[in-house]
Amino acid sequence: MSSIPVSDTSTSRHAPIGLWGRIRIWKMIFSTAFSERLVYRGDFALGTLMRFLPIITQIFLWWAIFDSIAHSGVVSAGDATGNPDEPVTIGGYGFREMVAYYLLTMIARAFSSMPGLASGIALQIREGEIKRYMIQPVDLIGFLLLNRIAHKCAYYAVAIAPFALVFYLCRDYFVDGFPPPHLFIAFVASLVMGFLIGFFLEAAIGMIGFWFLEVSSLLFLYMLFSFFLSGHMFPLTLLPDWIEPFVNFLPLKYLAYFPAAVFLGKIPEDELWMEMGIQAAWLVFFIVLCRFAYSRGVARYSGYGG
Repeated sequence: MSSIPVSDTSTSRHAPIGLWGRIRIWKMIFSTAFSERLVYRGDFALGTLMRFLPIITQIFLWWAIFDSIAHSGVVSAGDATGNPDEPVTIGGYGFREMVAYYLLTMIARAFSSMPGLASGIALQIREGEIKRYMIQPVDLIGFLLLNRIAHKCAYYAVAIAPFALVFYLCRDYFVDGFPPPHLFIAFVASLVMGFLIGFFLEAAIGMIGFWFLEVSSLLFLYMLFSFFLSGHMFPLTLLPDWIEPFVNFLPLKYLAYFPAAVFLGKIPEDELWMEMGIQAAWLVFFIVLCRFAYSRGVARYSGYGG
């Protein structure tokens, strides 16, 4: 078996590709990835619809929590419905707002979650499949990004009707109704940046495979912390005062908590655009980190083959 130093197979040997050539390549990659997602459309649709079942469980869970607090004597006035003059609130959220928050985090997590991305990159590095991206004029990170965009498009093509139905049935939980235009624009922008942060963060974790053959333990720790500290399970305002400032410093809150809080108007107006700027800064950081890790990894990588 012979060792092939990948650093010698740089893409600089390929003829330059113009802008329109790159656009055609991107379009082909996107359409192929989108078609692959819909090959097993029945299984894909069933898996998508099954993700809506926990909504019922969460609504009854939070109803039980608020009802228990209201009747425990801890709170003297109000109940879990949010109808009385002094309703029960937990971390600044009443029962209806809590259900609305959970529904919104479902949308945010659907954007920012990247199942199998980091482990897939590490696997390709370990098995040598990554060599094909180094001998062809295709950028690995761009290829994976287009694949994820295609996956999200296929997911929402299937899930848009169930999402619309769920939000219509749960419209009474949105106490303040639809947010004003500037908040909705901020909400959409936070979703898009949350998607990109989630992608480049997990891609950067996958690049560790250039130095370590196995990243599953590191990925497990990341998923564990992300599940709780992103706000997917509960609003971050429920955390103890001593840990909340630390969690707010992390980029994980922009994966779920921040978009939902923006929609519900929980971010003060004088802090909103600063928070949006911080989210954009985290995005730039992870793009640079991912690119840097990839370039350094390729420089030290050697593929083996006969």
